[in-house]
Amino acid sequence: MINFLNLEYFLVAAEELNFTKAAKRLFISQQSLSSHISNMEKEFDVVLFNRTTPLTLTYAGQALQNRARQLLDLKDETYRELADIKDFSVGQLVIGVSHTRGRMILPEILPAYKHRFPNISLKLVEGNSSELDSLLLHGEIDLSIGMLPFKVENVETVPVCSEEILLAVSDSILERTFPGRLEEVKEQLSHHVDLGMLRDCPFLLIKKGNRVRNIADDMFEEAQVTPQVVLETENIETVLALALKGMGITFYPKMFVSGHEEIRNRLKVKSPLNLFSLDHPKAHGVLAIGYHKGHYMSQATREFIEIAKEKLWN
Repeated sequence: MINFLNLEYFLVAAEELNFTKAAKRLFISQQSLSSHISNMEKEFDVVLFNRTTPLTLTYAGQALQNRARQLLDLKDETYRELADIKDFSVGQLVIGVSHTRGRMILPEILPAYKHRFPNISLKLVEGNSSELDSLLLHGEIDLSIGMLPFKVENVETVPVCSEEILLAVSDSILERTFPGRLEEVKEQLSHHVDLGMLRDCPFLLIKKGNRVRNIADDMFEEAQVTPQVVLETENIETVLALALKGMGITFYPKMFVSGHEEIRNRLKVKSPLNLFSLDHPKAHGVLAIGYHKGHYMSQATREFIEIAKEKLWN
């Protein structure tokens, strides 16, 4: 009979390849860990570790390592499914989202979710899209919130709302670049953003690899413009704050503006900043929730998706 505790202990020992370190991770004695491993070797009638320094896995140990994680994942999914059946009274939901996007959209979703399902424990994991894709693939988060398409296999997605990237340009930048023509230029940009017209302006950009930066680079290339980049950063809030101060032009998601009361107030009062729609198909996208299609989808996950659609759909 398979002993799940033995499997869990074996996996830690297989990762550490050192019984002393593995025992410390498991908060048990080395003697106890050795006993668990010996019991498994007797049960399967194989040797799992070569007792060398450092330890190495035998061929049988490698085979068991591959299967053990699958068995433990199946056990976890079974327990989650049975917990759902039991009146949806307990459970946990692990949500993956970027820091900035989470700050904007989770206040719209989580209070309503927690009100309806107070017994569901919520855990938030923040990271970039590639990090979240990896966590979702390996079952370390239940769902991920991000822009389509998700660049990971075996993931189903549910669209929840549309998104648009805007061009953020301060009056001060336009006044310096086009003296005496501020209103004329703003009128032109409101009808059509021509980056060629702005080639002499300074730009503030997110570092390469970010979706917003990819869109900006595509537009610069199509317009045959080499932007005068005065600053690159990984923080999209920084570029907007500097754009508000007139340091440069930047690209910014519309969703982040509408969900940021402080920025909305500053746009109106302290520092005139214009937000122009970009005439480019890549500037329009869809925010979605992704989940691993090979894993059991808990009722907690299903309900979160429904509430997200209800609160965010536009």
